Parts: sequence; structure tokens; C-alpha cells
Amino acid sequence: MEIFNSMIATALKIAERQVKNTITLLEGGATIPFISRYRKESTSGLNEVQIGEIKERHDKLCEIAKRKDTILNTIEEQGKLTPELKRRINVCWNATELEDIYLPYKPKRKTRAEAARQKGLEPLATILMMQRENNLMARARTFLNKDVKDEEEALKGARDIIAEQVSEDERSRNQLRNQFNRQAIITSKVVKGKEEEAIKYKDYFDFSEPLKRCSSHRLLAIRRGEAEGLLKVSISPNDEECAERLERNYVRGNNECSRQVQEAVHDAYKRLLKPSIETEFAVLSKEKADEEAIRVFAGNLRQLLLAPPLGQKRVMGIDPGYRTGCKVVCLDAQGNLLHNETIYPHPPKSEHAISARKLTKLVEQYQIEAIAIGNGTASRETETFVTNQRYDRKLQVFVVSEDGASIYSASKIAREEFPDYDVTVRGAVSIGRRLMDPLAELVKIEAKSIGVGQYQHDVDQTALKKSLDLTVESCVNSVGVNLNTASRHLLTYVSGLGPTLAQNIVDYRKENGPFASRKELMKVPRMGAKAFEQCAGFLRIPEAKNPLDNSAVHPESYAVVERIAKDMKCTVEELIKDKDIRSKIDIRKYVTDQIGLPTLTDIMAELEKPGRDPRQAIKVFEFDKNVKTIDDLKEGMILPGIITNITNFGCFVDVGIKENGLVHVSQLCRQYVSDPTTLVSIHQHVQVKVMDIDRERKRIQLTMILD
Repeated sequence: MEIFNSMIATALKIAERQVKNTITLLEGGATIPFISRYRKESTSGLNEVQIGEIKERHDKLCEIAKRKDTILNTIEEQGKLTPELKRRINVCWNATELEDIYLPYKPKRKTRAEAARQKGLEPLATILMMQRENNLMARARTFLNKDVKDEEEALKGARDIIAEQVSEDERSRNQLRNQFNRQAIITSKVVKGKEEEAIKYKDYFDFSEPLKRCSSHRLLAIRRGEAEGLLKVSISPNDEECAERLERNYVRGNNECSRQVQEAVHDAYKRLLKPSIETEFAVLSKEKADEEAIRVFAGNLRQLLLAPPLGQKRVMGIDPGYRTGCKVVCLDAQGNLLHNETIYPHPPKSEHAISARKLTKLVEQYQIEAIAIGNGTASRETETFVTNQRYDRKLQVFVVSEDGASIYSASKIAREEFPDYDVTVRGAVSIGRRLMDPLAELVKIEAKSIGVGQYQHDVDQTALKKSLDLTVESCVNSVGVNLNTASRHLLTYVSGLGPTLAQNIVDYRKENGPFASRKELMKVPRMGAKAFEQCAGFLRIPEAKNPLDNSAVHPESYAVVERIAKDMKCTVEELIKDKDIRSKIDIRKYVTDQIGLPTLTDIMAELEKPGRDPRQAIKVFEFDKNVKTIDDLKEGMILPGIITNITNFGCFVDVGIKENGLVHVSQLCRQYVSDPTTLVSIHQHVQVKVMDIDRERKRIQLTMILD
């Protein structure tokens, strides 16, 4: 619909043409990464976030359009669809307003008001609302029948009808919404008798705060306590003020009728309106908290997935432990498992000499270039043991996050990869591979199990999965994927592929050997022209004869690169290697109806560094050698640390012990910080000072304000 394009363009402050072209591309089967990267002329350079917002808003408007059809049909079947009502529904694109319009016509279970109507009391309700009757009891007596035994029952039924009318009136609902918006207080109290069970929610045993100021992490914690049956939660404005405001809309006199209307209005507020709007605000505030938590989670996940890779080197992965020993695996440069065994350098066995000999022998035998140690139990002791040995070569030693490694090791994916090995071997392999390429390994683990974010199990799981899947897809496509080494799981996230084509690519590789060119992808079963168009630019073939096959230049643009090379009297390979040749190119000469300056600019940038990895180079990090447990900490210590998680209330920092410390948002810097992600990032190396240590609760407070 054209109106959708106009509404979205206005909301996002972009041109209507950009929205129209983007929707057309999406409806034609194009993915967000593809549109962002290869259709800049159509969208005038919209980025992935903007394209995602267009899609989301368009989907919501389509849902509202479907709902409007249902509403119109329902009201028409009742014979109550007037031209004015139809017009109001047709021009309404606000979901809440639409439901308010529909509410009086919405089929409902038998209410008190409906029962009163069936008893013939609606005319009495109309008389009450007019507030002119001077002899009310006599008038009420005229409505007595076999279903209405006395005057009080008649008046009660009439009040029920008025209460429902008040509760379904748009003006009343909007007035109360405004009150909730301005002054609603969220309150939580511990359920009596459950104080001990609810101790982790102690901060919320007697808590109240204006709803509009309640942060997402507090609201999610409160709602979790409520879901567990430990907290009672309510959202309420000033009841007296709200009831009085409603009265002013309906009570227009000072007679018996007016008092009946006043009683009905109070009943409407307490029994119908307030619970309805409270539920609405509970849902809206939860949705808002979910959105914020999901945003933080997705941002953290992006940083984790785009963490610096070591690259294709021979790696030793170590999953440390005490009683069960340290599981050691040796991997080749492609991440294939060459060898595994267990060493016991720590108590209770303390086989220092034997473990040292095994370690140095494995490094020599498998030509190990780097060692990855999981950051769990016995991590620091294992790091000390490993770095204290003498090897026949220079080695880099890294401590790697093992969040989610146990989930991977017990998963179907891990069983398929390593059917003959137990979970400890698989976990050590995952640790080693995470060092080589975090992105390729982490895509095998359900994103919400990776260990970043806040309250991920309390937010809307469908919205969370959608956001995290889009984040993974974005990261995979921004980095690019080696077509000849990528796993099925990594290929699944490549634009235009999905599980079936990813598996078909892997099967084709097994049967026919490595791909020699991107063009060969068309031989993969079920690979059509559209899927090829969407995926080809994100797949790399380092050994390809055509150097463009190992770049982000899309095959649809190969012809223009070949034309440039021909004009410069050189080969494509020489064009890539020789900066002087490229400096003489006037790309404006190659603008056509299909290829504009944005695409040509991207092509030139890609020729400068074909297949470049946008991720930063990895750095070795060392913890303070004197700090290995919480007992080694002292207030005032300044320590090196690595940020492991970011939330709305601050960030968590690994200082080399089992417990992570918290840098509260107020301790990130001297200025006010509304969003910690603007200052810090996952895996960032930082210096922190110890402020407070609660050894009993194993909590550490840190600050990044050092002077």
C-alpha cells in the first residue's frame, strides 16, 4: 500500500522512494544484508538497521490492516457499521486506538451489563444518564418483571450498563491512559510467608517507583519474582484523582440519578477501567523492557561474534579442571581434531612433571602455534602452569571465554561432529576453535546461551530469537565466509542460503572436492538464480583462479571490473596488486543505469583490500599474577581486566578470578552515562580499581574512575 510507504518514510525521516524500493526488494526475496551491501542505488545507501526498521514497521502495518478487515466484517455482521464508523476505522493506524473503537462492538462473554440488558434495563440506564428524573424509585418500579424483583435490583442493573458504557468510552480510556502515563506507580511486595524463599528479590520486598522511571532490568527482575509467585506487583495512579476526573465527564447534577451515575462511574473505574488499563500498561512496560534488554543483548552478541580471530593457526585447546584434570586437544589450522588427552597438573593428583613433559611433547609433535585456555575452574592455575614451561618455539597463550561451551559439547551438532568423543573433548575443541575464529564457532551455539545480556529468559522469546538471529546473520555476512571450509551451521546464516542449501553445499564439497569458482555454486542442488544472487557476494574462495571470487565484489559486477582492467591495459589481478594503476581510474566513466557511484566506490575499496576481514587483530592479555582468588583482592587495588558482559546498569569485568566484578554505570566515568554500550564493549581490555569486596555474597564492586 502506498500509504504504508508514506507513513514509514515520515516516521523514519527518509524519502518515500527509499521505503518503496526497499519494500519491493524485500518482497522480491532479497535479504537485509544483500540490500544493504549491493543495492545502495535503490535505497540511497540505507544501512541494515534502517532496512530492518522499514521491514518491522511494514509488517506491523500489514498486521493492523488484517485486523481492520476482521473488525469491519464483525461490525457489519452485527448490522452496526455506519459510514462514519467505517471511515474512522479505515483512517486509523494505531493499534490501541483501533481496539478502543472496536471495544463496544466486540463480541464478549456474558457480562453483568449484558445480563441487565436482557432483563430490559437499558432504557432505565438511559434515564439515569439524562439525570432529570425527580421520582427515581417510582420510575424504577416500572421496570420490575419476573427477572427484576425490586427497585434496587433494577437500579443495580442500570448501573452495570452505565459502568460498561463508561469503561468502553474512548474518552474515558484515553483520559485514564494519560493519568497512568503521568503518575502511575509500580509497586511490589513480598508474598507473606515467602520471605526466605524470595531472598534474592530482597530489594523488591517493599518497592515502589514511578513506572516511567523504572529501568528495564528492575522491571524484568520484578516481573520474574511475580512469575515465581514470590512478589505481588501492581501498577496504579492516584485512584481518588482518577475517579474524580471520570466523574466530571458524566455526573452533571445533584439529584438521585446523578448519585446513581456517580456510583456507576466509581464501579466502572475500579472493576473495569483500571484493571484493563493496568493490564495494558503492564504489557506495554514489559514490551519496552524487553526491547531494551534485547537491544543490549544483541549489541553484546555482535561484539562477541566480531571478536578478533587468531586465524588459521595450529592451536592447542585446554579445558582446565582440578579433580578431573585438564582436557587437552590439538587442532590443525582448519580446526580439525588431531589428538586429545588429559593431564593432571593440579591437586589432588598434582602430576606436575608428567603433565609438563606431555605438554611440551604435544607442542613439538603437532607444531602448535598458540594455546587457548578456558576461563572456568582452574583457569588461572592452568595459565600459570602453561606459561611456566619451556617450549621449542615461541607460543601465544590466550584465556578464552567458555560460556556456552558445555551447551555445545552436549548438543546434536557436537555429536554429529565428534560421535566418537565425549563432552570433555568436544568442549576443549570448542575452546580452541573459539580462539581461531569466534564467529565460526559461536554460531553453533544457541545465541541466548552464550552468556551475554540480562534476563534473557524473561523477555519475549520469539522477539529475542528474531533479534539474535538477525544479529548473527548480519555478523556472518559482514565478515564473509570461506566457501570451502565453512561448516553447515555457518553457511546457514549466509544471505539467501538457509539450512537446506547449506547442507547441499557441504554435501557437494564432500562429493566433488573444493569449489574452484563462485560460478560452480550453480551446480549445487536447489541453488537457483535468486539464491545465487543473494549469497554469492558473501562467499569467499581464497584459492580461486579469478581473484574476485575471494572478494566482496558481487559476480554481477565482474564485467565492470574486467572493463576497467581492459581500459587500464592490465589484468584484474594486476589491478588489485597495483595501487598506482587504481589511482588513475575515474570511476564516474563507469556509471550506468544498473551501477552507480555507491557500488563503484565499494568495488574500488574492495580491490584495495580484497576479502578483508573487518574484525580487529587479536591481542594477548595478561591478568595480575598475584590475584587468583577473591581472597587475594584488597580495596584500592588497580587491576587489568576484560569486559565480559554489558547491561543497562553497568558492565562485568573478569579480573582473573572465578567471580566477575561489577562496574556500576555511575563508575564508568565522571560524566553521566545513560547507555554503557556507548563507552565500553565486550572483550575490551580495561584497568579497574577495587572499591568493595563482599566475600560472603561473592560480589566485587569495581570502578573505572582511577584518578
